Amino acid sequence: MNNTPDSNGMAIRTGRVIRFTGKTGLVEDAEELVVCQMRRQKTIPVCGDLVDWAPIDAQGVISKVHKRRNAFARADRHGRKRWVAANLDGICIVVAPHPEPTRDLLNRYLVACENLSIEPIIVCNKMDLAADMEHWVALRERYQALGYAVAFTEATGGNATQFEQQLTQGVHILVGQSGVGKTALLNQLIPDLDLQTGRVSEATGKGTHTTTATTLYKRPAGGALIDSPGVWEFGIWKMSPEEVAHGFREFRQLLGQCRFHNCQHLHEPDCAVAAAADAGQIETERLASYRRIVGALE
Repeated sequence: MNNTPDSNGMAIRTGRVIRFTGKTGLVEDAEELVVCQMRRQKTIPVCGDLVDWAPIDAQGVISKVHKRRNAFARADRHGRKRWVAANLDGICIVVAPHPEPTRDLLNRYLVACENLSIEPIIVCNKMDLAADMEHWVALRERYQALGYAVAFTEATGGNATQFEQQLTQGVHILVGQSGVGKTALLNQLIPDLDLQTGRVSEATGKGTHTTTATTLYKRPAGGALIDSPGVWEFGIWKMSPEEVAHGFREFRQLLGQCRFHNCQHLHEPDCAVAAAADAGQIETERLASYRRIVGALE
């Protein structure tokens, strides 16, 4: 822990942001959990950031955000990146039969993960409620063939052993639509979730566990899980067709082999990606999804 005084003589300490909303954050270090205000600075902290802060009375002031290893983002209503959480070891994309994923939702999440260089885990939850289990088994096989980790879990948070084994000791964020069961998974993986939630609520003076702000919780086995508010639709920020294509793993070995160097793999002649789809080397639905994503961004 850093205890170096700043220019005003205050002892500077280093901690991790557990939650940050507006201009106020909850920071934890080896000694305590404290509400901190942010000094004017270019980088706005997000959950998972390492920050320097100094205690002032019963609160603290954040003076510096450390350089991030990485960060997860989604698009704001203007198509710009909005940072959600930082310093991640993985992103857990939770989908379920109820609510059924909107079209291309999973692929949009994967495109974001690939462009941010953060490894995803696909979590198919509520599998005990699936009416068409063949669909979900086929989905698992499809994405496992592309090299993605896929876990099946149940509505109550049960059968989470495989998912838990796929988690490293690092920090992972749970993302997905509202109602897919992220809270049930958290309760299964973090037995003292209520205790941690109560500690956060006591520090902030705000309600019990409802995911209205991205919040980090420690896992008893080591590492941490970040719970993020559910969304109805996940929008990726403004990307070029080249960046979207990079987000489809099976396209990469074909990029640069098209007739035109600036081929966008839409309807251009002699497109290597389209030819591979016609030959059954890549799935036609994945190509169609790529084209819909590019079209929506345009």
